[in-house]
Formats: sequence, C-alpha cells, structure tokens
Amino acid sequence: MDRSPELRIEPAPGVLKAARRWVDRIRRALGPDFVAAYVTGGALTQGFVPSRAEVNVLVVTRRLDAEVLERLAAALAAAPARAPRIAPLFLTADQVRGSLDVYPIEFLDLHEHHLLIEGENVLAGVQVSRADLRLQCEHELRSRLIELRQTYLLAHRSPSALAKALGAVGTGWNPLFRALLRLRGEEVPAHNARVIELVADLFEVPGEGLLGAYVLRYGKGRPRPSETRARYLAFLAAVECLVAELDRPAAGPAPAQG
Repeated sequence: MDRSPELRIEPAPGVLKAARRWVDRIRRALGPDFVAAYVTGGALTQGFVPSRAEVNVLVVTRRLDAEVLERLAAALAAAPARAPRIAPLFLTADQVRGSLDVYPIEFLDLHEHHLLIEGENVLAGVQVSRADLRLQCEHELRSRLIELRQTYLLAHRSPSALAKALGAVGTGWNPLFRALLRLRGEEVPAHNARVIELVADLFEVPGEGLLGAYVLRYGKGRPRPSETRARYLAFLAAVECLVAELDRPAAGPAPAQG
C-alpha cells in the first residue's frame, strides 16, 4: 500500500519501457531466485529528466551468493548501454527485513516512492519504529552538521566552493527532511520547498535559514559572495537548532506503516 500516492507519479512511457526491458533480462538471469523488481526514487517524482539522471531499480532476490552474483554480472555486462541508464540495487528479501532498524529513512522513502514492475510486493509490509527513525535522523543531522562546519572552515574564502556544497544540500537532504516530518506523524507535501518550510515550523527553527540551500540551488541568478556566505552560515545555524530540537522530540503518532 502506498501511504502518500500524491508523492508519486507514473514514470514516462519510455522510462517504464526501458525499466521493464532491463528487469526482464535480470529476471531471466535470476530464474527462481527472483522475488520482485521496482522503479524507485527520482523517476517517480516531478521534474525527472531521463537524459540527465539514472533510473533507480531495486531488485529483491531470494539469495545473492557467489553463483547468483556470477549470473547477474554476466547479465549486466550484456545489457545494452543506452538511455535511460539503469542504476540497480540488489537486496535479498532477508536483507530487506533485517535492515529496517538500521536504514529506516531509506526504507520509508522506498515505501513511499516505489512502483512494482514485477513480482511480490515485499515493500508493502515495511514497518519502521519511531525509535529507530529518530536515532537515524539524529545521526544523519549531527554527521552532516560536522561536515558543513568543516567545509566552511576549509573553503570560507571560496564562495564558489561554498555554493557548490550548499547546492548539493538542496537535493541530498530531501529524504532526511521528509523523514523528520514522518517522525512527527505529518503527511509529506509533494513539493520540496514546502517540506522544508513544514520542518522549520514543526521544529521551530529559522525557516529562511533552512530554505537557504534550496533557494541557492533553484533560485535565479548568481548570488554575491557575501550573500553565499550569509546563506551558508544561516543554514548551518538552522541545522544546529534542528539538532537541538530533535533531542526534545514531541509526542505524537508513530510513522505510518504499510
């Protein structure tokens, strides 16, 4: 069951056809070890451009021992190199079930952004605990905060390097921001800017600062060096506030589960 169908769109016909063609080759290589295949990630969101981005495909198998890996490697090597490019991820069904406590953000995101191509819908039963989700959110935020500080210290005299680092935040943090909303039991908006605004409201952090990375990546024109530094420091301060607020989680419903 898809919790938030408004987050997902059907991929373009060419993307879906290419994914099905690729999955058919992999399914034949796996034989009875094949469980399921999904299109995931960006191909199911607005603004996806097949010529510029890869199509993420998750393949779930019964086993991935040496013999199966050899068959898969041969099938992948024989696959024609043509657009759209397929970026595969192979997991066993046991790995999916056993990794939910370690990668709750990733599996909740998969749960909301997947399209079953063929097989058994093992993602329909994904269940993630609030404690596991909060722990990974805090770990990710603290790790990225340290990285942001280090980047500023080493590149503060290079506005272009700061702009590049902050621009990468504009997309790379989207799953984390969505996870923070789920942690508070909120529905996740379809638009990334609205996701960030809602995170700022719920955790009572400066919204303008938290939106700085998004504005830098998608805004028009090139900001002045002083503006880039100011946005970087404002985003850094907002993340510090977010970490502090996450240490005081509000009571609320557990993340929705399929």
